Amino acid sequence: MSDALPIYPLYALLFLRHGLSADQVSLLFALWSLAGLASGVPTGVLADRFSRRGCLVAAGPVKAAGFLAWLVFPDFAGFAAGFALWGVSGSLVSGALEALVYDGLTSYGAAASYPKLLGRVNAAELLGQITAAGLAALLFPYGGYAGVITVSAALSCWSAVLAARIPEPARPGRSPESCGPGLRTALGVVRRDVRLRCLLVALALLTGIDTLEEYFPLLAQSWGVPTRWNPLATVVIPVAGAGGAIAAGWWGRLGSRSIGGVLFGAGLLLAGAGLLRQPVGLLLVAGFYGLYRMVLVLAGSLLQQRIPTSSRATVSSVAAAGEELCVYLMYGLWVLGGVVLSALLVVAVAALLGRLLAADDDR
Repeated sequence: MSDALPIYPLYALLFLRHGLSADQVSLLFALWSLAGLASGVPTGVLADRFSRRGCLVAAGPVKAAGFLAWLVFPDFAGFAAGFALWGVSGSLVSGALEALVYDGLTSYGAAASYPKLLGRVNAAELLGQITAAGLAALLFPYGGYAGVITVSAALSCWSAVLAARIPEPARPGRSPESCGPGLRTALGVVRRDVRLRCLLVALALLTGIDTLEEYFPLLAQSWGVPTRWNPLATVVIPVAGAGGAIAAGWWGRLGSRSIGGVLFGAGLLLAGAGLLRQPVGLLLVAGFYGLYRMVLVLAGSLLQQRIPTSSRATVSSVAAAGEELCVYLMYGLWVLGGVVLSALLVVAVAALLGRLLAADDDR
């Protein structure tokens, strides 16, 4: 529900409609990432010390407030404020969601089901993009941007209602007074566990790769796909990603040594698409994205297995903060070398994951 928002495919056009330049839009995206980076770890601490479900519930109204800021103040300052709120909303979810789901399953003796459930969550997020596009096409001709923003804000609040229904297992030692020690404990866990640090770095790089999704329509256009067919030509990519995320649940027992090999194959598919530079290359991109999403779910599951319950959301938020930094790396690689150079990063991350997980298996 939180990803099926009709404003998603239209907000960049909204900014241009109100006179912002392409450079100003890029600056807004940078501010968005900066807000997520600044709020990531503090919101993780809040989730561990107070309530992970409470953070998920709060994320919906905060995101809705950001959208309404765009409606009431349609200028650069209003758009920046909306993105800041959206960044905080994303931080409230990141870390808290994974921790709530993993510990919730563990309390029922079902921790082994985590990859399957996480895969379904990822698939729902990706398929929500298709729903968002459909809602935007239906709403915009009648309500314009105001109608699309209003419905998006309402759906964000409704997602909070759904989040409030998620059970939260009791955890000992939670208290507001322990917020500071909680952060020190979480950082101590990371400092003492070398493999956890390496896995956090690898997962941050891996998650940052998802930034490539923003460029898929541009790839299709540069490879000769007419604008009117661009949405249909690229829709196969998130569908493939959803399939890969679901397959991670079926292949949840895939040997950790094999995860790096799967990502390596994904990188080769992406590189092949970049060298081909033809519309048919979108099928290779879809293959890459399906394998990539599978690896992302499996790597996230491995991370949760290594984190102590008391610090789960905080440490997960550290990985999310690293992801925001890697987003800028992906932007830079794209400017320098496009899809081929980005594919080389995927291959490098595959090698890092393969070495790390193989060493962990041998321990």
